[in-house]
Amino acid sequence: MNLHTTKPRRGRPPKVSRDNPDTRAALIRSGLEQLTEHGFASSGIELILKKVGVPKGSFYHYFASKEAFGQVVLQHYADYFLNKLTHHLCDESNEPLSRIYHFVADAKMGMTRYQFKRGCLVGNLGQEIGMLPESFRPQLIAIFASWQSCLANCLEQAKSQGQIAADANCALLAEHFWVGWEGAVSRARLVENGAPLDHFCDHFMAALPK
Repeated sequence: MNLHTTKPRRGRPPKVSRDNPDTRAALIRSGLEQLTEHGFASSGIELILKKVGVPKGSFYHYFASKEAFGQVVLQHYADYFLNKLTHHLCDESNEPLSRIYHFVADAKMGMTRYQFKRGCLVGNLGQEIGMLPESFRPQLIAIFASWQSCLANCLEQAKSQGQIAADANCALLAEHFWVGWEGAVSRARLVENGAPLDHFCDHFMAALPK
């Protein structure tokens, strides 16, 4: 019987696949940091790539364009935020209105951790919508709708428990919350403290129909 042994190949080593989920995740994390601090329009991909140590050619292996990259980063942020929101607003161990206070306290703690340099990516991109590719508009609208729905469900529970008026329009109240919340986040970044978040939350709660 002849046993055939495989000799080691000379020359260049075999190419390692660029389909590395860790690299893609690192690019998204770097993009989140850059976009939450500086927005989309003024953020080039060069700095993002430099922080991760990825060449430009590899970036386009993972993402077809800066627009596609921005959409992935935006959705990643939106999913993360919705998960955080659900954690607080669906916590039935607390009364519905208390859950909103807990969410605000958690958000303030997060902004403080990053010294108020990072805001809400969804709100930031909403403010620069005129400079973004049109594909971002329906994505942003859908994200806000999902957040509003989560809060509206919490307010509906508050209504069923008699914490707010039986005729309260919870969907409209939730929309008003997010419109005001984004302004409060922007002001908190400006003054570099969480007081605007507390003031907004207190005013929103006081204005709820009882």
